Amino acid sequence: MPVQFEAPTATGRDTRLGPLIITVFGLYARAEQNWLSVASVVRLMADLGVEAQAVRSSISRLKRRGVLQSTRHAGVAGYSLAAPALETLAEGDVRIFERVRAVAEDGWVVVVFSVPESERGKRHELRTSLTQLGYGTAAPGVWVAPGNLAAETRRTLERRGLSEYVDIFTGDHFAFGDLRSKVRAWWDLDELAALYSDFLRRYRPVRDAARAVEKAPPEAFQLYVPMLTEWRRLPYRDPGLPLSLLPPGWNGVTAGALFDELNTLLGTPAREHALEVIHAQG
Repeated sequence: MPVQFEAPTATGRDTRLGPLIITVFGLYARAEQNWLSVASVVRLMADLGVEAQAVRSSISRLKRRGVLQSTRHAGVAGYSLAAPALETLAEGDVRIFERVRAVAEDGWVVVVFSVPESERGKRHELRTSLTQLGYGTAAPGVWVAPGNLAAETRRTLERRGLSEYVDIFTGDHFAFGDLRSKVRAWWDLDELAALYSDFLRRYRPVRDAARAVEKAPPEAFQLYVPMLTEWRRLPYRDPGLPLSLLPPGWNGVTAGALFDELNTLLGTPAREHALEVIHAQG
């Protein structure tokens, strides 16, 4: 079954630990030969307030989903990201840390699909995949996104074994109606704006505190990993629509600037703490 990541919603106290663990592996395992020992994962998650048994249970679920695999280094038990997960995370890095915004000249990519009733599971996979790519729904079975997502869409659907069910078109909106109004109908911009507002409300105080006093590596880690886990769902909900088609003063821009500043303030000391734990436990 193709790897599909759950949309991250976790904080350090959330019961859905999978997204937090994926964040830890995405941040730190890939730079360590794609491997973390069991002990280091348990210790890092303990720093986030998660008990060892809950960590082990969540890792078992990630293994069953094909995200993690058991490996040993020098006789030490540990876990690696499976190849499809590594590819997904690499593509996610661009979305999360670069966030290329489309312009009107990029046009649109349209995905049309038809799935037999006997393969309803594939229909669900398609809808999930397109939602995770940030597509809006123009009509039943017709999904639309900014044109600069065409190549990523093709790669994602091919990797997940869904290409035989879809046709992909690119082009311009030729006629009719007001495109700004259509964008508001195709995407739930109010919901997206509310998610950005919540991120701003939660993490502006964190940014202000980190500006005032440099955070020690353990505290930076405790703040950074949940923050990144919460943030990384948003670039997938928001496909980077042209600003000319969004409400004035779109708060996604402000939220993106806040994330960039938090990444600068907390990312390096958080990594220092994580690597210290990994090397001590590995």
